[in-house]
Amino acid sequence: MSNTRAMSSGISSQCAGLRKSTNAFASRVRSTVGTSRPAPGFRRQRLTVQNSMAVDFEPKVFTKEVVDFAGTKESIIRGGRDKLELLPKAFANIKQIGVIGWGSQAPAQAQNMRDSLEAAGLKDQIKVAIGLRPTSASNEEAEACGFTKADGTLGETFDIVSKSDLVILLISDAAQAKLYPRILAAMKPGSTLGLSHGFLLGVMKNDGVDFREDISVVLVAPKGMGPSVRRLYEQGKEINGAGINCSFAVHQDYDGGATDVAVGWALAVGAPFAFGTTLESEYKSDIYGERCILLGAVHGMVEALFRKYVNEGMSPEDAFKNSVECITGPITKIISTDGMLALYNSFGAEEKKVFEKAYAAGFMPAVDICMEVYDDVASGHEIQSVIRRSERFDEFPMAKIDQTYMWKVGKDVRAKRVEEAIPLNPFTAGVYVAVMMATVDVLRRNGHPYSEICNEAIIESVDSLNPYMHARGVAFMVDNCSYTARLGSRKWYPRFMAIMDEQVFVTADDDEPADSEVVNKFLNDKVHDALATCSQMRPAVSISVGGDDSDLGVGAGGARTEYKSDKATANA
Repeated sequence: MSNTRAMSSGISSQCAGLRKSTNAFASRVRSTVGTSRPAPGFRRQRLTVQNSMAVDFEPKVFTKEVVDFAGTKESIIRGGRDKLELLPKAFANIKQIGVIGWGSQAPAQAQNMRDSLEAAGLKDQIKVAIGLRPTSASNEEAEACGFTKADGTLGETFDIVSKSDLVILLISDAAQAKLYPRILAAMKPGSTLGLSHGFLLGVMKNDGVDFREDISVVLVAPKGMGPSVRRLYEQGKEINGAGINCSFAVHQDYDGGATDVAVGWALAVGAPFAFGTTLESEYKSDIYGERCILLGAVHGMVEALFRKYVNEGMSPEDAFKNSVECITGPITKIISTDGMLALYNSFGAEEKKVFEKAYAAGFMPAVDICMEVYDDVASGHEIQSVIRRSERFDEFPMAKIDQTYMWKVGKDVRAKRVEEAIPLNPFTAGVYVAVMMATVDVLRRNGHPYSEICNEAIIESVDSLNPYMHARGVAFMVDNCSYTARLGSRKWYPRFMAIMDEQVFVTADDDEPADSEVVNKFLNDKVHDALATCSQMRPAVSISVGGDDSDLGVGAGGARTEYKSDKATANA
């Protein structure tokens, strides 16, 4: 945490005094309406990253707790449905919340927010309204979830933006890159821009521009894809709340109330606990994590493991069980509830040797790729890659990723699944944990706090994403995420698959003993203590998602089974 704060503080001191007056900025932004980038003559500004309230925050309505994460003190807000009674104070100046878009996060957050406001007695005081293009196919799905033009809860994008006191911007990242000048221009003075991803900050840094000074800018980033945010919220209604943890940040506080607005938003969408971050730290950790253990790496890993086991003589069905099913079943469950050390200690002496050999073989090659991913994200190259690739969707939409032989075998395996009979393979476990720890290691090297590390590299995998691959395969997991996540997973999974074949398996199969130094560092890593602290605040239930022939958690406002990739336009 201290490293992150120092980094942002340094940027702030370099940029002090460069921000211009509100009126001058707003005038320049309005001149860009209808464009996807600042117009000629728009004076570029260097970005001021403000984080004084993002990590060391002081809410007025909610109670802050100081928690020890592996010897580091961090501040959190504990959630629960009993905290919803505080929403009237937190949202005292809010009459309308505009949720812009209908992608992975918007259906979940809009419905959760609406339900929480009703539980808080605010149904008639605060309206949740969806903003979409009039021609968007998503209007029909939003209406199926109870948002209608007749009651003013469904409308045209910029009309909703202009009328809302809290604008939660959940359009695709590529669309944000095109539309942010128009969205900023349309917002009311004194309103709050809410982001669920720091991606826009990265785009604006690349463009050299800043936010209007007469608005607040906050972030609430659920540590899971949208369908899981909704599903766990629904499951938690009877037990004082279960949901997906959120990070939050206050980038800009115009009226002194932004912290409580951000925390109220996090708790309203179901966060069991919320922890402070910065927009910069969030977008780096989030985009990075998606390409590593959360999506890209686990996809590449299971493809390589499946082929390895088939080549060694397993039947395709057993190979699938020992790769995919093993990870999404027992490995995920043990890590979710008891941690990585508990997984290691569940093996006998000989099995531990297999785990150790696989772990030691996999850790450093995975760190190598993870560092490359992080560097590409931090430099802005990965963001630009997403924007450029999204521009080609009209000609080259994203291809399907679950049509190969392996995933067809998987569908048959799932149909016959006996949960208790899924094997716990020590080699698979060692490889998986090696990549998870590599993801952790690179975040830590770059100064991210343990609350963020545990959620981005471990908890999101086992409590949000892996259960969806367990339910219906890799596409159900990857393609229910954002365009940015889906593109990143497709781009990087072949790299992780290649290092498994070319480095990890070669080393693991030689006759040399496991590198004891690498193994001992794992066994004594501080992240285990930090994860144990997080586990004390984990949801009281595990997510329940229906399988291939079930509609549980699927449908309007839930997970999708048909996936699209539409090119962003300048018309929202």
